[in-house]
Amino acid sequence: MDGSRISNLKHNVTYTDLREYIEEVDRLGELRRIDGATWDEDIGLATELLQHSEAAPSALFDEIPGYPKGHRVFTNFFGGQRQNITLGFPAHLNKFELSQAFNNAFKEIIQHPIPYEVVETGPVMENVMEGDDVNVLSFPVPLWHAEDGGRYIGTGSFNVTRDPVEDWINVGTYRVMVHDKKTVGFYISPGKHGRIHRQKYMENNEPMPVCVVVGVDPLSFLMSSTEIPYGVCEYDVMGAYRGKATQVVVGKHTGLPFPANAEIVLEGFCYPDNQRQEGPFGEWTGYYGSPEHAGPVLDVKAIYHRNNPIRLGCPPQRPPEEQSRYRAVVRSALLKEQIEAVGVPDVQAVWCHECGGGRMFTAVSIKQRYPGHATQAGHIASQCRVGAYAGKFVLVVDEDIDVTDLGDVMWAMCFRTDPATQIDIIKTAWSTGLDPSIHPDRKAVGDTTNSRAIINACRPFHWKDRYPKVNMPDPELWAKAKEKWGWLLSSNQPPAK
Repeated sequence: MDGSRISNLKHNVTYTDLREYIEEVDRLGELRRIDGATWDEDIGLATELLQHSEAAPSALFDEIPGYPKGHRVFTNFFGGQRQNITLGFPAHLNKFELSQAFNNAFKEIIQHPIPYEVVETGPVMENVMEGDDVNVLSFPVPLWHAEDGGRYIGTGSFNVTRDPVEDWINVGTYRVMVHDKKTVGFYISPGKHGRIHRQKYMENNEPMPVCVVVGVDPLSFLMSSTEIPYGVCEYDVMGAYRGKATQVVVGKHTGLPFPANAEIVLEGFCYPDNQRQEGPFGEWTGYYGSPEHAGPVLDVKAIYHRNNPIRLGCPPQRPPEEQSRYRAVVRSALLKEQIEAVGVPDVQAVWCHECGGGRMFTAVSIKQRYPGHATQAGHIASQCRVGAYAGKFVLVVDEDIDVTDLGDVMWAMCFRTDPATQIDIIKTAWSTGLDPSIHPDRKAVGDTTNSRAIINACRPFHWKDRYPKVNMPDPELWAKAKEKWGWLLSSNQPPAK
């Protein structure tokens, strides 16, 4: 599909909550229903098996031993054709077309957020637990990885907080571990908006109100885990993407808004002097990213949930997997936008590769216009807002390279890069303690910075016209070959003459 056709595509999100989304996935034929799987082993293992295959279906777990029928867990939402309907686009788009289409839509909606709308009640208020009735473990919370430090209720979830000084609402995705019936712990990486909010409360020795939404539709979850500008409420972006205000209910104890059609919400307070051991947890790097450590605790004052609630489970695994797939689609589009915004011309495409968790390995293709163009593009990609956090390698390639094809990108690096002259190193960059390559002693003193490699895998600008000719058909002839002989790559029979 050409760029003009992509630019004319309009997104249309046809589901309003998690239940409607599951119905759409079922209609696509991409849903599997599993009864009787255990929380302590089966759900985690089955989810991991599914998440590593882009073609695998979603899973809806029910009749979990020890829990009422109808208390369900839904996993592996971002794959197959359903990743397109998640973002409101036709199922036939490939992942690069989906990323382009999303980029076009997001550029518009981020400029025109729609303020959330407070309503009196909603389905999430069908059941209310307070006081002695509060019991986080009344919901089936899986042990996602065998060596996790506990059961994590918050994976496909988000936390709602309010800036105590600037009075704006942040909705961010952070992992949430169950301590007992009335307390959960959560981890937020330094620099994230929720962490900044928490620091402000702690500096004033004040409790921080928090709501944890652990059953939500996939679009809302993705918007909560996307790099939204500081001071902008993710609810308003969710509403703009759907074309109508996000309806929220205000929590009785905290005054914080949470979606009226959410499945499950935990409401409570994080007190400055209340910490408990949190972790370890199998993270998106493919490692147990941080050791057990003292972390903040949320004292749960109330739980709100729908009848027969469904949890959205999105546990990180070794990439490539589900989280790396949606990061690749969403972040690639945003990163291209930010590189262009600072004036880098002729950026053809960007892909934040799944093998790097959608963060640590990025390919940027450009049409070279001047000496230093590739260097400029690589450094900007590494240090702009979307690329700065937890990046590691940026490869800049020519426009003839398909940035979504890892083999194509590595071919360019191997045969167009001179390591001694075309690799730049940036030191002391913004990273995360989840990076297993940062020495434990550095992490212990709060140093979670890393280095970046900017690899110029373009033909050398000053003699690119003298570079050896590529031994491949030109794009037009290649398209003809695929049209005529593509059937050889499948089990289909050749077309009739």
